[in-house]
Amino acid sequence: MNRKREAYDRLAVGDRIRKKRVQLGFSQDEVAERIDRAPKYCSDIERGTCGMSTETMLAISECLDMSLDYMMFGEQTDEEARRQENDELAVIHILSRCSKQQRDYAIRLLKLYIASMQISQNPL
Repeated sequence: MNRKREAYDRLAVGDRIRKKRVQLGFSQDEVAERIDRAPKYCSDIERGTCGMSTETMLAISECLDMSLDYMMFGEQTDEEARRQENDELAVIHILSRCSKQQRDYAIRLLKLYIASMQISQNPL
């Protein structure tokens, strides 16, 4: 029996794109330039206020190294899950080899970096 997929949830898709972009340290302008689209259009996609063509989906997928299944439906492949787990384990391994002072400093820097990325993506 064929499994019918529901129409994609633009808000969820936009959120996954934004999170991956921030994780990679790209600004919306950088992604827009890489996929040859207007920054406003990229912003609209991330906010879920517009749909996108197949070409745009493919360009974003390639730019952010994200599978279409994950981008559109939130379904990670085994490879993507392994890669994410490896990244997380690498950070834990690096921190475990640091002194308490270095670890505390690294964690403060990471928190500051994440907060600054969130602020830059959600200006007042």
